[in-house]
Amino acid sequence: MNKRVYLLTIVSFVVGLVELILGGILDLVANDLGVSLGKVGMLISIFSLVFAIFGPILLAATAKVERKKLTLISLSVFFFANLLAMFSTSYAMLMLARIISAMSGALLIALCVTIASNIVSEQYRARAIGIVFMGVSASLVLGVPAGLMLGNAFGWHAPFLMITILTALSFFGIYFFMERINPKPGIPFREQLQTLKNGRILLIQLSSFLFLAGHITLYAYLTPFLQMTMGLDGTWISMMYLIFGISAIIGGGMGGMLSDRFGPKKTIIGVMAVFAVSIFTIPYTTNILPLFLVVMMIWSMLSWAITPAIQSNLIESAPETASIQQSLNNSALHFGIAFGSMIGGIVIENATVEMNATVGGIFVLFALLMFSLTMVNKKKHAESSAA
Repeated sequence: MNKRVYLLTIVSFVVGLVELILGGILDLVANDLGVSLGKVGMLISIFSLVFAIFGPILLAATAKVERKKLTLISLSVFFFANLLAMFSTSYAMLMLARIISAMSGALLIALCVTIASNIVSEQYRARAIGIVFMGVSASLVLGVPAGLMLGNAFGWHAPFLMITILTALSFFGIYFFMERINPKPGIPFREQLQTLKNGRILLIQLSSFLFLAGHITLYAYLTPFLQMTMGLDGTWISMMYLIFGISAIIGGGMGGMLSDRFGPKKTIIGVMAVFAVSIFTIPYTTNILPLFLVVMMIWSMLSWAITPAIQSNLIESAPETASIQQSLNNSALHFGIAFGSMIGGIVIENATVEMNATVGGIFVLFALLMFSLTMVNKKKHAESSAA
């Protein structure tokens, strides 16, 4: 397989870092800018919302631009957006930086996926796309602990300095090692959306959206949760995020094995059910640290164990539009991050941070219901076909 795919994975990793990097340093940003935790949480929501909306739109709008040139332009915009974030002295300034970085980052991820699929032979296409998305997954898991450690050591601006340096390195990597890539005809955005007319596909995407929304409702506010319920300091919180990240990475691999052995449908149902139990249980374990760690690790592992099963289920359900569904699922996940962080912010502003876990668990139960309906629909379809 073409080794330049790994270069694209590095780019996707760098872009993905920005999305949740504020999660671990909410309190630092809030104190420095003089705003509430919920308001800082909205910066995660805005990023994810802009990211989800503009990825496919910008890719369609730039369909005729040579791919390497477009990637370098997007990396330049992304670099300056995070430079602006690093020097932000007001909430409005940081919000603008987040919007610009989300738009350019969304295009970069879309470009990484399309370029990866174009520079490899057909037999490696799915693997190449999967490797690029591994960069995104790893960044979403590691972004928060990285931001937390740098933020606690050097202030909340430091994580954005790290992002600008990594972006600059990515720029030079693309410039020197990537060849010119002529654009290929893409699938219009409207045609992509039309695939959601299939009721089962829509329910799968909706269940994916609701599941991640439920997860993020607590995860985006894990730092204040740990501070307020357990009284942990920066060092302990960093350790918690490290344990969470390692568990999530293990869970991603475990999810693939479970899906292969038991099938994606049974895996999704099982993961969602146990995940709901774990997130509902979290607030009741904070007085016993070893028990809390066990439940948190289960919650963490299952948060990413579901991803391979969802992707496999989409491919099984609509093999003729599998690439489109994976792209739309990426947007659904980011809509989930946006919605979950927004709801989490509302809860923490109007109730207590302990309620975030309960509200998140309710969304996961709705996700379980939506996915259960896909199996009911399939059974009815099979019965009508047999008749």
